Amino acid sequence: MGEESETTETPEPAQRVSSYFFLTIFIVLIISFAALGFAINSLYHGQAQGTDLVWPTIFLVIGFVGISFSTYVLFQTRQRVMQLSLELPPVMTTITCQKCGFKNQRIFERGDYIFKDAGPCPKCSDKLLVSAIYREVKEKPKKEIF
Repeated sequence: MGEESETTETPEPAQRVSSYFFLTIFIVLIISFAALGFAINSLYHGQAQGTDLVWPTIFLVIGFVGISFSTYVLFQTRQRVMQLSLELPPVMTTITCQKCGFKNQRIFERGDYIFKDAGPCPKCSDKLLVSAIYREVKEKPKKEIF
């Protein structure tokens, strides 16, 4: 009791995605495009020479799968970062008068703590006390499945 708490929380920016992660995705994209280029080159020159189509087909599959995987992961990462960037609800302070029951809510200020004297009551001139500090949570609408 009577201690100042350091509970001021500012909305943090969305968690950063590792640069190694993006480097890995970029390397997979380069390898995929190289595989596609090799497959197209083999198909173009292979048909003129009459060779079989096994290796060009394998490289085509590797290229398309790699590009599909990379773009999927990049879009999922973007969506996750957008979800994490939602701002936090504000921290509120409730001030009450013990004598007349006057109640006031305001945004949390640095230095607020429970039972802190908040000045005189505007109704009865008795002292106001901080009675609650809480984060105002807004409930999300529930999704209905039909």
